[in-house]
Amino acid sequence: MNAYRAKPLSFPWPPLIYGTAVLIALVLTRVYPIPVMNGQSWIPWLVGGALILTAIFLDLWAVKALLDRHTAVLPHRCATCLVTSGPFRYTRNPIYLGYTLVMTGAGLMSLNPWFFIMAILAVAATTLFAVRNEERHLLSRFGFEFERYCRHTTRWI
Repeated sequence: MNAYRAKPLSFPWPPLIYGTAVLIALVLTRVYPIPVMNGQSWIPWLVGGALILTAIFLDLWAVKALLDRHTAVLPHRCATCLVTSGPFRYTRNPIYLGYTLVMTGAGLMSLNPWFFIMAILAVAATTLFAVRNEERHLLSRFGFEFERYCRHTTRWI
């Protein structure tokens, strides 16, 4: 199979990576709790909730942009066109950014530092195992058009 027809991923890893990161954060909270000053402030809860709502909006907007162009939403399917509209104008990975914002928001709402640590590790793992393969797939499918898009749009934020 040539590179043009190759799938970006053999399995949709990013949801699994982020789900595992959440589970690890919860386990580490039980095993190695990190004390956090809790001034009974509503500000972390409010900011965390805002991040989660932003993430939901971002993910729905990204899925709509993909569906509007009739291309694959799932990361293990071949792209039929390069989507550069909607949230893809600002970031090449809005859905994964949404996952990261959910983890960060959950960490703020629960005052659990492990969520922040695991969010950073999830971003690194997603970049290593998924994003680079997806980018290689898009480069083989769309060539110069994808290179131009990469020059003008950041990978994450």
